[in-house]
Amino acid sequence: MRDEWRPEALVEVVIVAGPDAAGELVGGAVAALVSRKPGAVLGLATGSSPLAVYRNLAGRHAAGGLTLAGAQAFLLDEYVGLRAGHPQSYRSFVAGELEAHVDFAPGAIRGPDVHADDLLAACDAYEAAIRASGGVDLQLLGIGTDGHIGFNEPGSSLASRTRIKTLTQRTRQDNARFFASLDAVPRHVVTQGVGTILEARHLVLLAFGSAKANAVAAAVEGPVTAMVPASALQLHPHATVAVDEAAASRLRLADYYRETWAHKPPWQGL
Repeated sequence: MRDEWRPEALVEVVIVAGPDAAGELVGGAVAALVSRKPGAVLGLATGSSPLAVYRNLAGRHAAGGLTLAGAQAFLLDEYVGLRAGHPQSYRSFVAGELEAHVDFAPGAIRGPDVHADDLLAACDAYEAAIRASGGVDLQLLGIGTDGHIGFNEPGSSLASRTRIKTLTQRTRQDNARFFASLDAVPRHVVTQGVGTILEARHLVLLAFGSAKANAVAAAVEGPVTAMVPASALQLHPHATVAVDEAAASRLRLADYYRETWAHKPPWQGL
């Protein structure tokens, strides 16, 4: 029955009390996934949005209720130009926030090789590795204030694949809080493309705070457009958006989302 279920709307919006509630909800979905499919493939995002999920997974593992020993994971994106092991690299972020607290096997988490001599070939190799794994089962996503997912900035093709991207000034300013200065924020990244992201079986986007409200509304209720890359979630058959009240404040159908979630049959889960 689970495999036959489809959400009432292509993007299912769940409005929660805050990040911890979202972490519990999405952490439960990950736990359920690896329980029925121990070799599941996860897509890992970085930044502040997925932190509550990672902390929830760490807590479940510490309590003995979760193992990721058979799972694999792929990073959504990575900076170009930072030295290997740099504390602000996304591989270091995932190592510190998740990998150190659960039981992934050595080498089970992979990111694009941003130190390769041939970055274009490295992008193609990353796509091939994702395909060889069987594809991503559950992809975590955040959203930028301009509607980007991964580092697919406005104007990115909705069919794009893993590639090198130049960051906009707005995105660099948003990320500057993690660096000593704006000048220290890299200008280039390797990111999975929108088309790559859409091939994951379940997309889960998390957003919190009023600064994300316009982007969330445009992604969920606006037209599907390359100017709001996250709007491509509307094209996906199984997409979940978990937001707090502040991030949901610009949603015209917020009451509808609350009602459908409140009366959703428990067996459906996410």
